[in-house]
Amino acid sequence: MAHMAQNQASRKKGKKVTIENFYGGSTQGKEENEEEIQKNSEHASQNGNYQQALEDLKLELIQKMETWKEKWEKEISCLTDKNAQLEKELEASNRRADKAEKQNQSLMTRIKHLEESEMIKQQESIKQTQIINELEENIKYLTEKVTDLENRGRQENLRIIGLPEKPEVNNKLDIILQEIIKENCPHVLEQGGKIEIERIHRTPSILNPQKTTPRNVIAKFKSFQVKEKILQEAKKKSFRYKGAPIRITHDLAANTLRDRKAWNTIFRKARELGLQPRINYPAKLTIYFQGKVWAFNKIEDFQAFAKKRPELCGKFDIQAQKARET
Repeated sequence: MAHMAQNQASRKKGKKVTIENFYGGSTQGKEENEEEIQKNSEHASQNGNYQQALEDLKLELIQKMETWKEKWEKEISCLTDKNAQLEKELEASNRRADKAEKQNQSLMTRIKHLEESEMIKQQESIKQTQIINELEENIKYLTEKVTDLENRGRQENLRIIGLPEKPEVNNKLDIILQEIIKENCPHVLEQGGKIEIERIHRTPSILNPQKTTPRNVIAKFKSFQVKEKILQEAKKKSFRYKGAPIRITHDLAANTLRDRKAWNTIFRKARELGLQPRINYPAKLTIYFQGKVWAFNKIEDFQAFAKKRPELCGKFDIQAQKARET
């Protein structure tokens, strides 16, 4: 018993059981030692199987790891290629962006230059407009001045309208004018029964065969006072030559005649309304209305005046009158 207890104590302490220890004890100890040996043998066998299984598992894991490694290497290679492609695309995009930025800057520069050029052109246009306006004002002033000088140069002239266009008349216009004065205002004649005439002629100088009306006659007198006397008599009554009616008026410049002619429609209507219209020098309309004499240099001024007077409003619509006449 003491020997057996000693063997058990040895196992608990982890000591190796030897043959000597085994056979040194009792029979029961021998049996227990044999069982222990058998268990140790089975345990060793099982340990061998575990080692083999671990080796197999390790081999399988190594194979799987190699497979995964190949896949990862392929994935990494693919990602590397994609990354390189993306870098190329990014680089190309950056180049395009740089190019677009340069183009944008170039366009902005051009736009700025164009705006500056446009501003300069506008300023030049404003200056040119001012210069043109000044020139137009100067031209207007000079035209009026020339017209006035031309009218003043014609102040000794009279224009005879309606004198028949015949050879026997055209060849002796000075004599016929004397006859007209004797017939219509003999008290104007100077001593000797004649008027001194500097020159007399038809105008225009060339006869237009397409016109049926006779050309006007322009007579220049040596005395302005005599010419005015004849003109005043012509305003008082209608002149005649051998019974045929003729008109005697101022001889004025073409521009003044045009401006006077523009008053014709208003003049006729004012005469119908009893406004006693007159055309004064150079082309000024005067009327007698509500006990006062009113003067107008422009048609627009007269129309504005008429619109404010109920008695005249709507009666001087030039366009409507021209349409009715047409």
